[in-house]
Amino acid sequence: MTDVQLLTEISSLPANLRQEVSDFVAFLKYKKQKKTTVKKRQFGYAKGYFKMTEDFDNPLDDFKEYM
Repeated sequence: MTDVQLLTEISSLPANLRQEVSDFVAFLKYKKQKKTTVKKRQFGYAKGYFKMTEDFDNPLDDFKEYM
């Protein structure tokens, strides 16, 4: 559908439906703008957020019979 055909179709709609089309176009613009504003990840951002115990790498007692 060309731009002219689309404009003709929209202009033939009642006023309340034209307002819905206008709202939908605004939503699509907002959606596109929102997707393109992704922040770049920062290295080390979560440093210190997680704590590991000293015995993290030790074998688990639950698996003794399998070892």
